[in-house]
Amino acid sequence: MTSIAFLFPGQGSQAVGMGKGFYTTSAGAKAVFEEANEALGFNLARLMFEGPEADLTLTTNTQPAVLTASVAAAAACAERGLEPTLAAGHSLGEYSALVVARALRFADAVRIVRKRGALMQDAVPVGTGAMAAIMGLDLSQVERVCVDAAKGEVVGVANVNSPQQIVIAGHRAAVERAAALASDRGGKKSVLLPVSAPFHCALMAPAAVELARELDGVSVADPAIPVVRNVDAGVTRTAAEVKTFLLQQVASPVRWTDCV
Repeated sequence: MTSIAFLFPGQGSQAVGMGKGFYTTSAGAKAVFEEANEALGFNLARLMFEGPEADLTLTTNTQPAVLTASVAAAAACAERGLEPTLAAGHSLGEYSALVVARALRFADAVRIVRKRGALMQDAVPVGTGAMAAIMGLDLSQVERVCVDAAKGEVVGVANVNSPQQIVIAGHRAAVERAAALASDRGGKKSVLLPVSAPFHCALMAPAAVELARELDGVSVADPAIPVVRNVDAGVTRTAAEVKTFLLQQVASPVRWTDCV
């Protein structure tokens, strides 16, 4: 039997026009967009296809948009007989993986990720947090940089995207110190990212608490296929694990290199 893994993107992959090709050529994909519109109570599909980009990039819109495009793409693949035997997703993409694995209902997931976006945005006052991509240092070096740059503030690893590209997050001043220190210690490049909040760090703990209340009312099932989770690159196989690790994910690093 052929093994096929579906990997789903996270926030930052959005673009005006996303998913329109699937919408116009796949009945299954079109049904996904229509379900999203109904679940959210507004025309998400129109926003995705027509913009404006400024509205699409708002976290509360981006998260349901990326989820919807991802699940629609999977539906279009299913019409062609292409089904995954394993799934994973980067941050928000883990929700897409769980929907495709039939652990979460899509209508529930699209509502939850919209709320998740709002909670993550509201966890830290605008302008007080930041994220930066560090290139050219390994994980242990970046972790040491964060420890040395913290000076009583929060800064830590947020995404391990590759052995040589690691994203950090935390208080803005601490992130800026860490980015400068990384360059001093031989990093090839350190770039502040244009994001609205410092995702996947300890500052997101209040968002995780609120998200737990939202997830309490959501029904989950055992995944029909293994889902590799962000927190520790382990495999989620039971309904009980689904909520546990989605909550841990909010304030924990995305260990994408280990997942892949």
